[in-house]
Amino acid sequence: MAYIKYKEVTKYFNFSKAIKKEKLPKYVNDYVFEDEQILTAYKTSRDHGIFTTRKILLFDNYSLFGLRKQIYTIPYKSISSCSVIFYSTRAEFSLFLDSGYPLRLKFVNMKGIDKLRLRILYSCIIRIINNQRLDLEEVRKLVQDDLHFRNSKEGEVKNG
Repeated sequence: MAYIKYKEVTKYFNFSKAIKKEKLPKYVNDYVFEDEQILTAYKTSRDHGIFTTRKILLFDNYSLFGLRKQIYTIPYKSISSCSVIFYSTRAEFSLFLDSGYPLRLKFVNMKGIDKLRLRILYSCIIRIINNQRLDLEEVRKLVQDDLHFRNSKEGEVKNG
């Protein structure tokens, strides 16, 4: 669980699939400003997580006796430190906010290309947090979903 200023932010965000920005609900674009790009997007069975060049957007859709949607915006400038942990088929981002509270985002059912996407995303987030210039090639790979990795046995490039 994560807390921002004593308020619970996320209960369970287990992102299971990276999705193309063309497949995002149209309302997502209302929260992405003209001066930022969507780096990548993830979804759970009902929720969405969007990583832009300026912030993380979390869309928590909850339905019990009707639909309730909560939208969280976490600017990268409010993150004081972060880490990523990779397991065999999952990963976890641990972000610590200036307020002192952690935010944990889990990624499940991951394959090799999914881990590569997360590694590049993490690299971009670290650069943004530390006020460094983004690697434009990494941004291009994320935005265009043009991810490749080398097969260490054969030295050939494979596409995800």
